[in-house]
Amino acid sequence: RPVPDAGPGPLIARVLRASGVGEETVWLKISGEDGAIFDRAAAVFRPGERIAEAEFTLPVELRNRMTRMDIEGRRGAASVVLFDERWRRRPVGLLSGEGIEADQPLLSELYYLERALDPLSEVRKGDIVSLLSRPLAVLVLADVARLIGNDRGLVEDWIEAGGVLVRFAGPRLAKDGDDLVPVTLRGGGRVLGGALSWSAPARLAPFANDTPFAGLVIPPDVHVRRQVLAEPSLDLADKTWVRLVDGTPLVTAERRGRGWLVLIHTTASTAWSDLAISGLFVEMLQRLVQLSQGVSVGGDDHMLAPLSTLDGFGRLVAPPPASRPLAAVGFEDSLVGPRHPPGYYGAEGERRALNLTVGVAEIELMESLPDDVERRAYGEAGETALKPWLLAAALLLALIDMMAGLALRGLLPARSARSAVGLGLLLLAAPPAAAQADGDDFALKATLETRLAYVLTGDARVDSISRSGLDGLGYVLSTRTSIEPAAPMAIDIERDEMIFFPLIYWPIIPSQAPLSPAAAAKVDQYLKTGGIILFDTRDQNAGPASLSSGMAPGARRLRELLKDMAIPPLMPVPPDHVLTKAFYLMDEFPGRWRGGVLWVERHEGGINDGVSSLIIGSNDWAAAWALDDRRRPLFAVVPGGERQRELAFRFGVNLAMYAMTGNYKADQVHLPAILERLGQ
Repeated sequence: RPVPDAGPGPLIARVLRASGVGEETVWLKISGEDGAIFDRAAAVFRPGERIAEAEFTLPVELRNRMTRMDIEGRRGAASVVLFDERWRRRPVGLLSGEGIEADQPLLSELYYLERALDPLSEVRKGDIVSLLSRPLAVLVLADVARLIGNDRGLVEDWIEAGGVLVRFAGPRLAKDGDDLVPVTLRGGGRVLGGALSWSAPARLAPFANDTPFAGLVIPPDVHVRRQVLAEPSLDLADKTWVRLVDGTPLVTAERRGRGWLVLIHTTASTAWSDLAISGLFVEMLQRLVQLSQGVSVGGDDHMLAPLSTLDGFGRLVAPPPASRPLAAVGFEDSLVGPRHPPGYYGAEGERRALNLTVGVAEIELMESLPDDVERRAYGEAGETALKPWLLAAALLLALIDMMAGLALRGLLPARSARSAVGLGLLLLAAPPAAAQADGDDFALKATLETRLAYVLTGDARVDSISRSGLDGLGYVLSTRTSIEPAAPMAIDIERDEMIFFPLIYWPIIPSQAPLSPAAAAKVDQYLKTGGIILFDTRDQNAGPASLSSGMAPGARRLRELLKDMAIPPLMPVPPDHVLTKAFYLMDEFPGRWRGGVLWVERHEGGINDGVSSLIIGSNDWAAAWALDDRRRPLFAVVPGGERQRELAFRFGVNLAMYAMTGNYKADQVHLPAILERLGQ
């Protein structure tokens, strides 16, 4: 999404979409540093349009506190725009010492100041008390000779707290000025040009790089005809920001506490100079307003280090180790890259926002990847069981040690020793054999204890996650419910019987082999006789996908697997479904990922007593349930963290209770009527 304009007027946000088919409405929100929402607006895409706009009108106080804009319901760095001080409209107070001249606009000091400041600042006028009674960034005094009494104390305290006081000279200040100025002034003033003067109006000297005005271009037609002069002092050069070509200070400044005291040694009108009717006047005032924000507006030769960056889910996190600083010069034109992720960059109190959408003119829809392309999510590396190998090695070493000891004592013939060593080497070379149970053993193991089961996919990593996930779910079931399942069992659909298990977890991978007719008939019979299968396409993180669209590879493969079966109509889980209240009350069913739709059968009852045998989702629940031997999670869940993992476990508990007890929770609605009839 392109970045909204930082100019005056309402904020206009432009939202882009990849496809222009159909009408669509998206909602945008603006929030502050603490997450409080300041405003919401809708952007409506008309059919065939790929660009929509939303308009925000915020009070200045809220606009100055906004930090980000988000598209609601879309998590990602491309759906976030970060704001910095460039989007803020700082309040500026104006006060003039003029009297009758105020009725003549072209002679008024405030006339030029108001028109120069109004486009990018909120301009207020009044007396000192009323101006400082509200938050104020800059106070401009145009030819005000003296501040006395309570006004003087209020202004000094305000400067110490971080305010910027800008004073313009004039006849009053030159004649009877006070000492609230950065340098000591001479009485009277200096006249350049005129009938009684040998000198001509002077031009401005180029701005130094260590001043707030560095980089500004000085028009050749700006001349100063009169100014107030500063008394020479040792620190005059350090306090001078702008000079005339003859070296005379024109703008001086001094730091006071957290604020600034700035004096412009000529008028804010055209009485003493041409500065007020030039574009340079506007730019200089803008730089002084920026100074009130704590922004370093000096030379652009410094670097801005990354302060916080956006991750893939649009959250501000610590900068990655590979991120690098950006030069302040040309920062507005910088593009996001691996070395420069989107986020906030800054140095010396300056903070600037680098947004992902800078320079984005349009976006294109990515076509679906081929089926043979494997997608993997980030996660911990798998573990290799070394225990059998280490035990075998220990046994071999013990055998060799015993044989060597007997041989050295002369108690073992040499031939027998060689035979024992050879047997030990043979044991070491042979890998540990996995027990292969025949059909009877499989049936006994499955029926003697309550077990959950998972379908083997042929991918060792996915199968390991399924085993760890069901083992973790079994642990939670045994600690929270009366169900105490034994270790989960793996099912080979082509070979093993499914009827022994009340619940089967079936992860779908794009490369999964199609089912044989016999296996498809076995699955169909299992579903018709009351078994429950949770199909997990695990592709919620792959982008927008659903069972009907078939865009994601997992959903597309699931459709191929089930195409020869009599699958009933499906629907998203309704709010009153038993899965929402079988043990815990739930309104969403997250796994490792969040946001996918959970599908169940659509029927009114009569078949399997109204219990859905087919449950389909895409949130990768096994990865969220997976625990290691110490009951620590194996994979991160995003974006909700451990709270989301808890919700995933609760869904697993509800699912297990649903598989074990069916719709008993739904039957509870008849309990009051039954009790009433029994009482009669």
